[in-house]
Amino acid sequence: MPRFFVDQLSPLTVVTGDNARHISKSLRMKAGETLTLCDGRGTEAEGVIESLSADAVSVRLGQTVPTAAEPETKVSLYLAMPKGDKAELVIQKSVELGVHEIVFLLTSRCISRPKPQEFSKKQARFQKIADEAAGQCGRGILPQVRGLLSFEQTLEEMQQFDSCFTLYEGECPSFRASLPKRGERTALLIGSEGGFAPDEIEKAKSAGVLPVSLGKRILRCETAPIAALSALMFALGEMD
Repeated sequence: MPRFFVDQLSPLTVVTGDNARHISKSLRMKAGETLTLCDGRGTEAEGVIESLSADAVSVRLGQTVPTAAEPETKVSLYLAMPKGDKAELVIQKSVELGVHEIVFLLTSRCISRPKPQEFSKKQARFQKIADEAAGQCGRGILPQVRGLLSFEQTLEEMQQFDSCFTLYEGECPSFRASLPKRGERTALLIGSEGGFAPDEIEKAKSAGVLPVSLGKRILRCETAPIAALSALMFALGEMD
């Protein structure tokens, strides 16, 4: 069933803007057909189209319910800025896997180092990719994409989480042996193409961020977050 995000759910909700144009022009939906509207905060409702035009679609909603697809465990992904279009792939797949938010940062080994104005333009596109992925996979929220943080700002933010991990190829415990409990607010910190410098790992440890391993194979920076999120969600029963 087609799914769209709106600011607020009411018995008669009017969908406008790009969503209205998508419903009427791209999907060619008609009065009497059903769709799902979600408020982006974990609540949704099925509804029937009462009337529509190119700019406005009126939907009569049924009972509101919590979105079943939202994981109980809220995971924030802190990702060192990768080069090229790798970030777009990670955003799309992370949202599909249930990430709560994605935060970009700069580390000493980042090859891509966009200026604030450059990142602002990227961020708008990144957020659009996240929003589209959320609608496609049935999410109940629109995961936010933000940044750029410094490494120090990242470690400071991670103090607020119940569990914090960083993927590391050096000697460290396995992720499987160090998993958080289901429902804990969890942060994952992942490096760029060159990984982390040794002093960054030491700083992370001092800040309470636990280095963990996904095995003996070294994963690319765009593979590691997808693998980590998949493993975490599966192990915690968020894919049942």
